Amino acid sequence: MTTTPPAELTPELRRRIDHTIRFLAVDAVERAKSGHPGTPMALASPAFEIWDRFLRFDPADPHWALRDRFVLSAGHASMLLYALLHLYGCGLSLDDLRHFRQLGSKTAGHPEYGHTPGVELTTGPLGQGFAHGVGMALAARMTRARFAPEPGDAAGPGHHLVYGIVSDGDLMEGISAEAGSLAGHLQLGNLIYVYDDNQITIDGSTRIAFSEDVPKRFEAQRWHVQRCDGEDVDGFRRALEAARAETTRPSLICLRTTIGLGAPNKAGTSKAHGAPLGPEEARLAKEALGWPVEPAFFVPDDVRAYFERRREAKRAERARADEALARWRGARPDAAKAWDDLRARRLPAGLSAQLAGGLEGKDAATRQHSGAVLQKIAEFAPWLVGGSADLAESNNTRLEHGGDVGPAAKDGADPYAGRNLHFGIREHAMAAMVNGITLDGTFRAYGATFLVFSDYCRPSIRLATLMGVPSIFLFTHDSIFLGEDGPTHQPIEHLDALRAIPGLVVLRPADGVETAAAWAWVLERAGGPAVLALTRQKLPGLKRDAGFRPEDVYRGAYVLEPAAGRPDVVLAASGSEVSLARDAAGLLREGGLQVRVVSAPSLELFRQQPDDYRRAVLPADGTPVVAVEAALGGSWWPLVGPGGLVYGIDRFGASAP
Repeated sequence: MTTTPPAELTPELRRRIDHTIRFLAVDAVERAKSGHPGTPMALASPAFEIWDRFLRFDPADPHWALRDRFVLSAGHASMLLYALLHLYGCGLSLDDLRHFRQLGSKTAGHPEYGHTPGVELTTGPLGQGFAHGVGMALAARMTRARFAPEPGDAAGPGHHLVYGIVSDGDLMEGISAEAGSLAGHLQLGNLIYVYDDNQITIDGSTRIAFSEDVPKRFEAQRWHVQRCDGEDVDGFRRALEAARAETTRPSLICLRTTIGLGAPNKAGTSKAHGAPLGPEEARLAKEALGWPVEPAFFVPDDVRAYFERRREAKRAERARADEALARWRGARPDAAKAWDDLRARRLPAGLSAQLAGGLEGKDAATRQHSGAVLQKIAEFAPWLVGGSADLAESNNTRLEHGGDVGPAAKDGADPYAGRNLHFGIREHAMAAMVNGITLDGTFRAYGATFLVFSDYCRPSIRLATLMGVPSIFLFTHDSIFLGEDGPTHQPIEHLDALRAIPGLVVLRPADGVETAAAWAWVLERAGGPAVLALTRQKLPGLKRDAGFRPEDVYRGAYVLEPAAGRPDVVLAASGSEVSLARDAAGLLREGGLQVRVVSAPSLELFRQQPDDYRRAVLPADGTPVVAVEAALGGSWWPLVGPGGLVYGIDRFGASAP
């Protein structure tokens, strides 16, 4: 519910609060000699309105499960968020603001999740915050569908809202069109975005490149759209209240603002966007708005006292919400335990062996093995949800007894109670929404498409890795062997491109046992995303000696077939090429050579192993090492050594069986 500020929030005090936020941003950017002052200056008053009257949060606990989420998709306006976090006592000191954009500071150039208390996600690439927030809102609705006691009852989890500030740049990026379309289709009435319509980009007026009718665009996407002047506090408050009352459509408030508000020579121009105002213009802006020129980073005593009282009010609001949740727990203990279990993401012991059971020696495409493993996982991991970019049948990602989310839900079923997500042909938005769902904290999500289309997902995968979010990206049709679809659908450089992302783990299993073990490793990983690369074509089940354990896959590479003595050559491969390497080894042995065959489902995990283990698998004593992969194969060169060979493909494929 809307929080009512105390009576002492007079117009004069409100003006001083707005200016405090505004000039904390100006001073931080001036001191750093880089940053974006204009947007915080324009949005100081609207952002304060959201945080003070509408946003439910506990300044002392940024991870409180019932909090509303705030997404600053316009991440270049980071000082707006940092100023609010400081004033509400959320863990940022005035010194942190003084060290804006400096090495080791909590106040990075763009907000970073896990680095700064109170930052819900890493935003920087424009449009990403918009799409991640849609995922967060969907996760909240899915949580509410499972645990809301009665329609309209605000007790129980999942009733939080997602607020966000988006910019012209966010709306120009194509990902916002994808995510906005899906948000409207899914009727996410718990999503409220404020569009900062300042008509300015770095290059100048938006007129040079952007002339669409934004309100009509979002109305066409089935959003609830309002228009408001950024300096009309009462009008903006009414718009927020109307947005909160709208429960079946996401809301967009188109807010007309003046970038660099108050700067006499730069307000309303691109010069207020991506660079400091400069000492003289900063001084003139303070004088024009009646603000002390010195000291920098000035917070008046009455402003500081107001925020101290507001912190207490926010904590009291949390206490009331927690009391309601406690009553819900008492009335529905089974549901409460189920919610706790979802958030804990518990797993059974011996997971890899359990998932691999019955798959030894079984011939099938690894996408089919993955689909079978997913059904097992679904039985004990109700927190796992996911779907595909219109390729569920090809990706084998459907949870057979999971139900659908959205209009595909069966008649009479809650449209948010299912586990199978339908993203449509929206790979960009899918990857970001998978992150947003996972960030919400109740569910862990996966998204799927063909490996060649991982290019569309890459920015969100990179952000997942940067944030340490355990999102799961499942890519099938992972080589030229998908055949007739031709070179546009055959990945060549994609494995290397994904492996190049720092911290990302790519797993390319060779058969059912490795697929099961790869899934087990992914589920047991505490943080960070993973990629599963799976085949379209059938592969033979591999035979292993009695000493093999599925956990050997966790080491990234292992000896599948040892040589009888010291090997004359080592053949190493991933995925579908492991069986090819095994067959080649048989021919070489017929010629009298001693051959070791190595399966390497994950080069990243292998590089993390101790040196002695790595040398025991891939020797560094001059023994020739040949790596085989139906891809570019550049990632293998450091592993095969100067005398090694990478047998891959350095051209695009062709359309043929």
